Amino acid sequence: MFYSLATRPASRFQRHSPALISNGALDRFLDDTLGALSGARGTQAATVEDGEKAYSLQLDVPGLAKEQLDIGIEGDVVRISSKAEAPRTVKAAYRFPLEIDTAASTAKLENGVLTLSLAKKIPVSNVAQLAIN
Repeated sequence: MFYSLATRPASRFQRHSPALISNGALDRFLDDTLGALSGARGTQAATVEDGEKAYSLQLDVPGLAKEQLDIGIEGDVVRISSKAEAPRTVKAAYRFPLEIDTAASTAKLENGVLTLSLAKKIPVSNVAQLAIN
């Protein structure tokens, strides 16, 4: 017996209910979930460029101030999120081929565009020579 996935257009998953009963939290959850399935919700517009010594990441975050953003770097992963008091929610994570050197990296927010210059951490060889007796 063989099974195959039935693919349906996401428009069939849209929830159409009468406005008789309204639960704000449930409506937001379903709109977020079903909207993501249909592709109706916009994703963060981001541009990533790979330079010789650094990566360049540009992310559109209109309406947010630098105090309302958190940028976390752990190894080769960069996480960008908005704080709870921000007027809109931003959550994004990017994984790069090489680790990021946080000391040499910079971030700039100008006209609603967050620009990160992420310096590449050059891998250092830890090979030790062993003498043959």
